[in-house]
Amino acid sequence: MATASKEMIRGLTTAAVTASINPCPSPPPQRSTCSIRIRRQIVSPPLALSSRQRQFLRLISYSLLPLASSSTACSSEKVPNPLQVVCPLLRMEGLWTVSSIEKNKGLIEHLLQYGSLKSNKVAEVMETIDRGLFVPDGNPPYSDSPMPIGYNATISAPHMHATCLELLKDHLKPGMRALDVGSGSGCLTACFAMMVGPDGHAAGVEHIPELVAVSIENINRSAAAPLLDGGSLSLHVSDGRLGWPELAPYDAIHVGAAASEIPTALLDQLKPGGRMVIPVGNIFQDLKVVDKNLNGSITIQTNTSVRYVPLTSRAAQLQE
Repeated sequence: MATASKEMIRGLTTAAVTASINPCPSPPPQRSTCSIRIRRQIVSPPLALSSRQRQFLRLISYSLLPLASSSTACSSEKVPNPLQVVCPLLRMEGLWTVSSIEKNKGLIEHLLQYGSLKSNKVAEVMETIDRGLFVPDGNPPYSDSPMPIGYNATISAPHMHATCLELLKDHLKPGMRALDVGSGSGCLTACFAMMVGPDGHAAGVEHIPELVAVSIENINRSAAAPLLDGGSLSLHVSDGRLGWPELAPYDAIHVGAAASEIPTALLDQLKPGGRMVIPVGNIFQDLKVVDKNLNGSITIQTNTSVRYVPLTSRAAQLQE
């Protein structure tokens, strides 16, 4: 372990020195991107990694985040793409963008260009629900980065919204039921409501009453307002770790904060044939895709490494 660690540190130090930031050629109007090139051959991790070695690699990876140019914005939820080269055994992805996108349509084009959006349905819904209505004033609403919304909460980066919607789209068909745990600004809950339609139901659960009040105001300014008025979209003040059993079972459950382990209450409220997307972990987090099979058994897959705020009690969140 010591020898491997020294070799990794030597290689990663060389990577940090030789990394360079280069603008992409011929950027589209109103947006630009950059990439960090790191010579692939300088890092040769062991073929078999123990749990401790894997954690060591991740810690080194996170330490390389400052390599980003100060003129770029990095999502704090998906780990940047250059680190996937540095530590190829860890699936770490991300988008690096400047905050020059000024309209929601431009953001959708950006997400399509970088592959976060894959289906026309999800792209249409994210374009219909204007993110700018859900980001507090003073923050760039269309930057592909998470933004603070107060009370130690954030609205997730657009590419994470796109990722979760793509993972859940087959469980967000008209007439289905969806639960958004940690609904925050209400943006993703509104997207769920647009997908399940007036014959379905999208419920958001948030334990900060002030955020619920703000999210209702946000949604009332959006294209999802008629669904809120019609009752197929609802927002509730409650501990999201307990779900919202009044409307269970759910075809789709999304959790917008990282749990140390998957809450049993949410598994119980997931419909057979349904799917839950939830970040799991403390320092090191992975986006888990949880499928409940028709016989009630559970299948869990890891989608990608992420970084979210913790799923915790209201008191603990407000004290952070």
